[in-house]
Amino acid sequence: MRLKNILIVVEDIERSKKFYQDLFGLRTLTDFDGNVILTEGLVLQDRGIWERLVKKKVVWGDSDTELYFEENNMDDFIKKLDAYQEPVRYLNRLMEHDWGQRVVRIYDPDGHVIEIGEAMEFVAKRFHKAGMSLEEVSKKTQLPIEQVRGICGAE
Repeated sequence: MRLKNILIVVEDIERSKKFYQDLFGLRTLTDFDGNVILTEGLVLQDRGIWERLVKKKVVWGDSDTELYFEENNMDDFIKKLDAYQEPVRYLNRLMEHDWGQRVVRIYDPDGHVIEIGEAMEFVAKRFHKAGMSLEEVSKKTQLPIEQVRGICGAE
């Protein structure tokens, strides 16, 4: 068995489709008029269709699930968020975790949480290029030293 897709229920499918295309570069693979399959395995389904299928009303969550994207050019991505045609609602603005990864968390138009963070390989390389030893990078990022060696190369 394998996980094929992640489906999220949305209020306005066109608005959500545009949001994920504009900000995350996802493309539409299939559009079944209310059920849209995007690249990267994300499926958007119209609230009305979902409610008919499960025979229950949608109850929107409260930060109990998130989609996770990786972006290594965080400064440019923040500019893209700030310039987006509709105001983007933030769960938290750009921050750096103790292990050095920079992340931002936002809500999509329907309140689904999206985390955008640097890939840890990128973080390790950034620290090593800044002069940290492999051991220091391992300690800071909490990545095993063998993994850091593989990412950054032996000294």
